[in-house]
Amino acid sequence: TMGQAISLPFKLASTTLTFYRGFFYYLCGKGRYTSYLPPSSSSSESTTIPSYLQAPSTATGNVNDDAENITISSSSWTISNFSKSPLFYQHARVHLYSLASAFYLYNKPHYRKLSYKQDIVDNFANVAIPGTGLPLSLFVWNKPLALGLVCTASPICSFIASIHLWLKTRGKSSISNEYAIRLLAPDDWFSYWRLNCRVAGMHALLNDIPAGYEMENKWTFLEEGSKCDVPVSPYLDCPAIVVKHRNEEGGLGIHFYRNATDGGDWIIQERILNGDWVTQHLPQNAPLSTFRVITQSRGALDVSKKCAVEDVTALSCVFRAGRMGALTDHDSILFDVDVNTGKVLGGTTNAHWYRLGLHEVLPGRCPWRSSDHDITHHPDGDIPVSGSVVPNIREMLHLVETSHWKLCPDVPLVGWDVVLSADEKLPVCLLEVNLSCNFFRGSFDRKVYLDFLEDMVGRLQEMRLMADRDGKKFK
Repeated sequence: TMGQAISLPFKLASTTLTFYRGFFYYLCGKGRYTSYLPPSSSSSESTTIPSYLQAPSTATGNVNDDAENITISSSSWTISNFSKSPLFYQHARVHLYSLASAFYLYNKPHYRKLSYKQDIVDNFANVAIPGTGLPLSLFVWNKPLALGLVCTASPICSFIASIHLWLKTRGKSSISNEYAIRLLAPDDWFSYWRLNCRVAGMHALLNDIPAGYEMENKWTFLEEGSKCDVPVSPYLDCPAIVVKHRNEEGGLGIHFYRNATDGGDWIIQERILNGDWVTQHLPQNAPLSTFRVITQSRGALDVSKKCAVEDVTALSCVFRAGRMGALTDHDSILFDVDVNTGKVLGGTTNAHWYRLGLHEVLPGRCPWRSSDHDITHHPDGDIPVSGSVVPNIREMLHLVETSHWKLCPDVPLVGWDVVLSADEKLPVCLLEVNLSCNFFRGSFDRKVYLDFLEDMVGRLQEMRLMADRDGKKFK
């Protein structure tokens, strides 16, 4: 309508102003130097959250009382008036706080790299905003560049996304609501990944890298898992192996690998094959295809206290159905799995985020969005996947929850690669863990997730203020 068209620029400007105000509030304003006390805080002190990051008093606790929609990730635009809900505002302040914290972390040590800067440069080397073809690593080499990326790319990309969705839905979506979601409470896979990474980086730094972060090392994970009776993927216990080409001569085509069991750099394992259920849903010549399960541990809120297994919760599960001819399931269709029933839901992909090269700018080359979980069949062979039920889903989730508790209860979020294998002696095993994890577009209860993250942010802010007062030097 004419009224909506007239009001649209003002709504967009208001959202943009909220983004800049919130970001700089936590970057260098009052929010950087005071406790983080959300509106629901039980503290006797009043909240320190700015009014523009608090839900209006008229907002309802559950958006349209639709408990099912509230769990859907990457589909907030489908929920009526989501940008006016308490969940939206909770997500926005956690997002803005963590985004600002990236600049605090920038030159400080990271649990798996010399610095947070090195970690993001390495991780962004093969990631590009869809349709640009430019690796994001180009824009994070120093703080000014990274700040410029946040302050310019965030609103520009959010605006393009809102227009794109409006055109795609033929005017059914709200440009102002979608812009607010993308800019303030983004629920795409990349934003969730980076949110989890920033929380892990802050947590590890301020807690002097708890022991659980050692599980990021693949060999340490296998070694400790074996000691704790966690069913990890089996490995060969021999000093070294020799690999020879069958036709090369004269000392060529021969390679020596010293095993990690003997102090070497290589983990030597037999190839694991997909189990029957997995194989039925894959084309021929598909790679080992795993389930990505995300767990969270409330025991990580205070690493000085003992964690109980009940403190660990499985949030999401995704079946990564590998593509024909691919070496690993990093090239896959991502099928969401209902963690309550094990039913396989719709599939999607995030491959468009990994398309590099200036030719990706050309019209029609790289999609701006992937499908919204509407893939029901594996595209390589038209194999039906959606509607199937993952066998023994509760046992799988219990396995990762107890493994999180045994191996790394002091780590907030863990991504587990679970294998349903063809080995009758080890039908289910854990391939590896990822501590700066992403959901691979799986659905999860966002209220449970955001409540945990807001509690974590409050705890981390207190620890940061303490480090400030003590003049702590991070090594």
